[in-house]
Amino acid sequence: MPVSTENYDDEIADGKNVRTVKCSYCQSVILLPSSGSFIKSQFQLPLMKQNKTNDLDPKNELISSFWCVPDMYTFQNVGFSNTVGTTKFLACADCEAGPIGYHDLENGKSYIALPRVRHC
Repeated sequence: MPVSTENYDDEIADGKNVRTVKCSYCQSVILLPSSGSFIKSQFQLPLMKQNKTNDLDPKNELISSFWCVPDMYTFQNVGFSNTVGTTKFLACADCEAGPIGYHDLENGKSYIALPRVRHC
């Protein structure tokens, strides 16, 4: 599975997001500047576009750069999926594109995958 190796140094200042985080598809605002903390952590997210086959297992991508959001009320426009184990997947609340990240039910934090959003 591919691992995102993009460099996001220009998007981070004092460990926070410098610019507004938006949906890559509809440009809806997800996070305002300085509301997410940058973390390096590996997590397997399902691909945003799955091949339509008879395969019941979704294909995943290993993501390693996230904006960590400790309170779900910090988001501007994010939807939460049904629970899968101890995880809820996050999607744009306006166009439903996703998953753009995940919510960990064990620690109560949400994680937005940097390669799945735009920074404007």
